[in-house]
Amino acid sequence: MTGLALVVFMSGCVRYSFTGTSIPADVSTIYIPFFPDRSSSGLGVLSDELYSKLVNRFVRQSRLTLAGSEQDADAWIRGEIISYRNQAFTVTGDEQTSLNQVQITVRASFQYASEEKVVWNSTVSGTATYDVLNNPVDGEFEAIDEALEQIVNTMFTNSVSQW
Repeated sequence: MTGLALVVFMSGCVRYSFTGTSIPADVSTIYIPFFPDRSSSGLGVLSDELYSKLVNRFVRQSRLTLAGSEQDADAWIRGEIISYRNQAFTVTGDEQTSLNQVQITVRASFQYASEEKVVWNSTVSGTATYDVLNNPVDGEFEAIDEALEQIVNTMFTNSVSQW
């Protein structure tokens, strides 16, 4: 097998395992509640955006279906947004901020209904920078989106590494 063919074959295998094919056979539903925003950010979109991204990653990109309650689920993921920071990242020569960094931190856990023990419990952060001189409002929301995507990817990886 040539090197390129081997790389294509291996990348297909890795992607295959993240599409839900390695989920335990007895797990078909997951409950994902809204994560309360305890960050004092004042941004009402954090919980909604995190929820939407979690559902997209766990349900739309695997064979799991969304359960309406923890009691109806084979597994669940729960947590809370504990920190939101938006601070200067780089400063120009004239003492003005040119880039800000958004950092979001979430405390979360993952558990199977059939087990009393939590599979994983961790604090996960995502960061992204944006240009404050060029459309700062849209830039901040794009950075939020990127940071939340990092958090969801880490949470999904933590979960599938247990499957």
